Amino acid sequence: MTAQITAAQFHAADGVEDWRSLYHLVSTYFPTGSLTKGIALVDEIGRLTDEAQQQYLAVDLRGTGVTVSLSRRDVSLARRISAAAKELGIPADPRAVQLINVTLDALAGADVLPFWRALLGYGQIGDDYLFDPSRRGPGFGLQPMDEARPQRNRMHLDVAVPHDQAEARIAAALAAGGHLVSDADAPRWWVLADAEGNEACVATWLGRE
Repeated sequence: MTAQITAAQFHAADGVEDWRSLYHLVSTYFPTGSLTKGIALVDEIGRLTDEAQQQYLAVDLRGTGVTVSLSRRDVSLARRISAAAKELGIPADPRAVQLINVTLDALAGADVLPFWRALLGYGQIGDDYLFDPSRRGPGFGLQPMDEARPQRNRMHLDVAVPHDQAEARIAAALAAGGHLVSDADAPRWWVLADAEGNEACVATWLGRE
């Protein structure tokens, strides 16, 4: 299997305008309007993917739409899926995709990650990230901290959004009563907080490579 291409390389390719990078995934959403059309699209995706490709393909079928995610940035497969949807008259709306991570601040990640892996029944990527093998639950990550912070939240949500939707999502959160804690790491992520100081990050793939 060839090496994983970067998110920037994926987005520079022709024919992937329907797709957006979210951390390690590329995803898109097809609003079908009906379960029947969704089943037709999923059936077509099943026909155009082989067994190896299905190992990194995730399809979420709902009554009003289909979310498709690839854990490998496979330009050729993304193009074929988009073409199949177009043939069925189903447009893509990549603005609708996102990826949720629960992130824990930890002094010694190697000491606590095994506990969370066992508790959640998750698989592991690298030395700081856990994933749901069934692809139903959120990701779980560790963020290192330099010293204990008993008076500060140590767990927060990371919301990965399409890079062209980050500003709108942040504006909506601020308008809903939140405030900006830091944009020092933007556009990789912005730290926001609610009225009581509970933090969350809005993240994109930009600046990560």
